[in-house]
Amino acid sequence: MSSLANQVVLITGASAGIGEAVALEAAKQGARLVLAARREGVLQTVKDLVVGRGAEALVVPTDMADTAQVEALAQKALDHFGRVDILVNNAGYGQMGPVEEVDVAAMRRQFEVNVFGLHTLTRALLPQMRERGSGRIINLSSVAGQMSMPFSGVYNATKFAVEALSDALRVEVAPFGVKVILIEPGPVATEFGRVAEETFGAVVNPNGPYKAILDSTADMASSFNKMAWPVEKVVEPIMRAMTDPHPSDRYTAFTGGKLALGLMRLLPASLADQMWRRIYKLDQLGSPESV
Repeated sequence: MSSLANQVVLITGASAGIGEAVALEAAKQGARLVLAARREGVLQTVKDLVVGRGAEALVVPTDMADTAQVEALAQKALDHFGRVDILVNNAGYGQMGPVEEVDVAAMRRQFEVNVFGLHTLTRALLPQMRERGSGRIINLSSVAGQMSMPFSGVYNATKFAVEALSDALRVEVAPFGVKVILIEPGPVATEFGRVAEETFGAVVNPNGPYKAILDSTADMASSFNKMAWPVEKVVEPIMRAMTDPHPSDRYTAFTGGKLALGLMRLLPASLADQMWRRIYKLDQLGSPESV
């Protein structure tokens, strides 16, 4: 596959950021699009943009945490276009905060959106891909799916799960002509950072045991934002995953990402822990004896 002309591409999280950018680029290449996200008004705006580029588009407002809505999304796409050639599982957000202070409800919603919604939609669309003997499933993971960091453990857990599901699924469906590809961005200049800061602030008790690091979170966010790739740069490997006749199993979309991940795997856990403690200024927490 070298062109997206007439390919039916379903994109979740298509109302902004990476999802919107992928939709616009796919429209330029002649794809027929199914656009899914919660915000119908914003989705309509994206639809107008892709139609303006000559593409056909179907808008399906969907909350990925709602299994019935996700299943309905798949059925509406199949009813409208007859098939889905490429599924881009892009929808997701980052629930940040100390593991201790992220309550069960917040953790459950994080998994519902980032993992269970992805799983539900994939299961719903796989049968028609298998029957045709072709299809691509592109799962947006993260470098956070390869290494866990303080104060993003719940988010990391969802991305580790996406990696595990994808690696297993890739082998299972290869005999049917279906390809499964992981995309692993680092920081990206999208709404993700703002939402992550909001979820962090929503769970951390200002009078709790982690209050000492609250003042440093803005500095940390600023540092990560400086490393962020523009959305358009992240779209490039996604488009390769969609069109390359022989795509890689995973694309790391982060400056020095492969090298950094390789070094982290070689680093003893004790040294990695020390590094994270310095970066996140964790020596401010607890008693002198505990640090």
